[in-house]
Amino acid sequence: MDLNRKSSLLIIVAALGYFVDIYDLILFGIVRLPSLYDLNVAEDKIQEVSILLLNMQMAGMLIGGIFFGILGDKRGRVTVLFGSILLYSLANFANGLVQDISTYAIVRFLAGLGLAGELGAGITLVTESMKKEDRGYGTMIVVFFGAFGAVVAALVADKFDWRISYYVGGGLGLLLLLFRVGAMESGMFENLKKSKVEKPIPFLSLFKNRKILLKYIRCILIGLPVWFVVGVLIVFSPEFGKVLGVTEPIESGKAVIWSYVGLSMGDVLTGTLSQWLKSRKKVVHYAIIIGVLSSALYLLSSNITSNTFYFLCFLVGLPMGYWGLFVTIAAEHFGTNIRSTVTTTVPNFVRGATVPITLLFAFLADGMGWGILVSAAIVGVLSFAISIWAANGLDETFGKDLNYIEHASN
Repeated sequence: MDLNRKSSLLIIVAALGYFVDIYDLILFGIVRLPSLYDLNVAEDKIQEVSILLLNMQMAGMLIGGIFFGILGDKRGRVTVLFGSILLYSLANFANGLVQDISTYAIVRFLAGLGLAGELGAGITLVTESMKKEDRGYGTMIVVFFGAFGAVVAALVADKFDWRISYYVGGGLGLLLLLFRVGAMESGMFENLKKSKVEKPIPFLSLFKNRKILLKYIRCILIGLPVWFVVGVLIVFSPEFGKVLGVTEPIESGKAVIWSYVGLSMGDVLTGTLSQWLKSRKKVVHYAIIIGVLSSALYLLSSNITSNTFYFLCFLVGLPMGYWGLFVTIAAEHFGTNIRSTVTTTVPNFVRGATVPITLLFAFLADGMGWGILVSAAIVGVLSFAISIWAANGLDETFGKDLNYIEHASN
């Protein structure tokens, strides 16, 4: 991989930005209960308040994905990258200062807005700034280091008070802004801006062109298994541990650590394999199939030790490392004039899919009375099947020239 100074700097900034992004995203799930207890939320209101805060965050991410995506295509990728980092860093500090649930909900919305922009802007910058034969390595590095933000979040939350944990995230983000000096805009975007050949396609135009819309939807759906694994198998790991007869209580923080260690290693494996095979689609299919097998092993295990369970968390996280490949595929499927919009909204819509995934899981488990094992299996089968359908309908984009524009008309 041949990197110039500009590409190296952009990869570092994007990787560290995604690190802080994942830190905050995962930290909220880890410190949710301690923070709510400290804010004197009654035990019978914990679930209701938790859902409120999660929905506020997801609403912020969905809105922020659209806003920052469009902004990236109009004003530039670097503007979005650092604007989003600034917003979620300040929101992290504010999270540590909240004294009531109403303020907490507003701040989680603002954090969601900021979290929505970093990954898409970073991946867009990296893919547009590197050689087409090497850009898979660049996005692999971004996701590899970024995923360790979850590990650090779990370790920090284990050692410090929940407020201090939020302050740490805010401080890391503000330190990252020092890298702004020397960061340069994508050459493809600069050329497009100078040529004025085609203005960015309005976001709603994605829904008016059937071909573009179907391509966009498929790019979103191939990421569903990642958030089935994270949002169901890992978030509810203590509950699964009880049902599976694990000999010791499962700590959610350790489950997060091991799953994200697996995801980071999986990112390296899938990214490297994609470069060797010169194919994105083949590797995505391999990852999905292995994900089905590892998830089945997780759900079919019984009477195991906690260490074995944490190893299973690692195994289900490992194939989900194709998350980096998934975002790269989205970037490579669209023209320069709409690439930022797509690459920023796609991962946020997948993250937002955590809500219907978990609601379906809860409905089947509680509403239908089918239990968490059967319910998780059904939701998992649906998620994996939909992702395979989506991947089958997409083009192979390895080595594709990205210096082109997308036309809204057929």
